[in-house]
Amino acid sequence: METRKRVLDADHPDTLTSMFDLSSTYLRQGRWKEAEELGVQIVEVRKRVLGAKHPDTLASINSLVLTYNNQGRWKEAERLFVQATETCKRVLGAEHSDALISMFDLASSFLRQGRWKEAEELGVQVTEARKRVLGAEHPDTLTNMFDLVSTFLRQGRLKEAEELLVLVF
Repeated sequence: METRKRVLDADHPDTLTSMFDLSSTYLRQGRWKEAEELGVQIVEVRKRVLGAKHPDTLASINSLVLTYNNQGRWKEAERLFVQATETCKRVLGAEHSDALISMFDLASSFLRQGRWKEAEELGVQVTEARKRVLGAEHPDTLTNMFDLVSTFLRQGRLKEAEELLVLVF
């Protein structure tokens, strides 16, 4: 990465992509502090170079949000989640895959916090949109449906969970 910064420049798209990939690797490895430090840099540079509404900037924000979320920093994560989701919906459309990913991640965050009603409402929206866009049997749609099952189970709504599980499996 340092070589890319020196040869291409720190603001070059290829350098930013390498930084994003490294940050994503840190995130997958549970190296939250390193993922966060790099993620903050990437968001700042992409906002300045590409603009706040560019899909790459939004993807960077979403990745940073996941880092905060995994650290239990719910308020920071939610603020950025909502910002990224609303921007995605406005710029790309409410049923664009990036907007749906942001919405799904926000619903998952609500689920992890025990905010069942919010998780359910957003989860249903994303599931219905993915059914329309991708089809009922697409893996992303099924993942959403399974998260809804978790939401129902955690609320003790066993019948609804069972009915949805039958559809998923």
